[in-house]
Amino acid sequence: MTTFGRLSPVLGAAAAWLLAAAGIAAVPAGAFSPVTPSRTLGVGRGNARDAALLLPRVPTPLAVAELSASHRGSLARLSAATAGASSSSSDGVHTIQILMSDTGGGHRASANALRDALDALYPGQFQCDIVDIYTDYGPFFPYNAYVPLYKIMAEYSFLWDWFYHFGATPLGLALNEFFLEAFCFDPFKECMSRESGDTGKRAEMVVSVHPLCQDIPLKIMTSLDTNGKSRTKGRTTPFVTVVTDLGGAHPTWFNKGVDTCFVPSDVLYDAAIKRGVQPSQLIERGLPIRSGFWGDHADAPSAAKPAGGKKEGGLFGWFPFGTGESSAAKGEKSIVSGAKKSKSQLRDELELKQDIPTVLVVGGGDGMGGIVGQAEALGAKLNADAPDDASDPAFQMVVVCGNNEGAQKQLEAKQWGKGVAVQVNGFVYNMDEYMRASDAIVTKAGPGTIAEASICGLPCMLSSYLPGQEAGNVPYVEEAGFGSYSGDPTKIANTVSTWLETPEMLSEMKGKALDAARPSATLDIARDIAEMLFEKKREDAAAPSA
Repeated sequence: MTTFGRLSPVLGAAAAWLLAAAGIAAVPAGAFSPVTPSRTLGVGRGNARDAALLLPRVPTPLAVAELSASHRGSLARLSAATAGASSSSSDGVHTIQILMSDTGGGHRASANALRDALDALYPGQFQCDIVDIYTDYGPFFPYNAYVPLYKIMAEYSFLWDWFYHFGATPLGLALNEFFLEAFCFDPFKECMSRESGDTGKRAEMVVSVHPLCQDIPLKIMTSLDTNGKSRTKGRTTPFVTVVTDLGGAHPTWFNKGVDTCFVPSDVLYDAAIKRGVQPSQLIERGLPIRSGFWGDHADAPSAAKPAGGKKEGGLFGWFPFGTGESSAAKGEKSIVSGAKKSKSQLRDELELKQDIPTVLVVGGGDGMGGIVGQAEALGAKLNADAPDDASDPAFQMVVVCGNNEGAQKQLEAKQWGKGVAVQVNGFVYNMDEYMRASDAIVTKAGPGTIAEASICGLPCMLSSYLPGQEAGNVPYVEEAGFGSYSGDPTKIANTVSTWLETPEMLSEMKGKALDAARPSATLDIARDIAEMLFEKKREDAAAPSA
């Protein structure tokens, strides 16, 4: 096929997407999983996976079976420790609708993490309705095709770069707002009006984990709360944004109409302020991450930045916790057990060699990031670094290809040399164990992977980034002192080789990675969200009847 032939559908998609002025998504932290709309379990438009999430979320055997052993243990200990702990805070079940789009795995991963944290902290008390509002309720192209369009844009990053930055201009933001309200208000209203869980009512709170789920959902919620009288004033249903980018973020993340906006870093705290969000609306916690990473620093105080104006509560006065501090921030220990397997135990279970420097090379759940060239260059360098007379490998490399089956087959067929032991995997569900078993990681600059790696104390060699929101992740890592960036496989190989051959350097970078880590972020955010609803219910019960 000619170059024009390959690009023509891309250009066509680009032209269509321009009308929506939307080119925004988070970087995959797990599998890329487009969803197929269906009518399942009587929940209206949606998909079977989302329908299942409407059920009471005490972890099911099927859900737990997909997790690693250490992951399952953490959830079990957490649920046991919290069972009945908050029974005085709530009567009945609370419902939350979490809005996102599967444009990359990071948004759903964050939504799932928050759901799991609520399950673990308050068993049986929350039902979460996780919905890809664009795929399932978008009225027509391009709104209902954001997932495949995202993948095209990610492959041709110059298109992503252009659309991202155009969408951040005043004109792009105005076009996005205009077209979303003109075309998506009614279908999205159907989504946000649907019954949540088994309560027979719409959700008591809306949480957004996607940059395109602020403006129009806020207008819809206001309309619902005022019986259609207004789209701008009179909203009573709590609305929360949880930002899932790290070192940079699109302006659409920050809407001054939300009640609370959780941000993961100082950089995004400042970005929110510049967009008009008040300090009283902001809480800096960190990124919501998978539960396999919650327990590494469970006994450490929370690293959250208190919200500037939450002295008296910013969410209609519903916050009783003043500065936004969690129990961990007040010096109490987290209820997640900090016990975990040693690196030696993990290497045995993962069939890795003991006592040799080990690097983990990750391509993302959908295999993006040029993993073959990076792995080949790094494997050749490590093999060359090994002593010629060594009878056993001097280095070890683990490659996780995600869903890129072609890359996996190509790397599995390669002869690496006796100086380096290589294990090649496809998609894995126990990334936390592979990270803890390694000494360094090569990865694209996705926010979730960076956050998880820092919790594991892994120096990060960043190999690529998506223009726009991911560009800020590079200085985030470099300035914190636990990683470097290069898009050149040879430079990547040389840098990692230097790290692995210099234990003192590795140890220093490990310490700096741990300094940047916020392992309690997911649980802290879940506690805050839960307390908002508990307090609102107490306020509603105390209010005089009309």
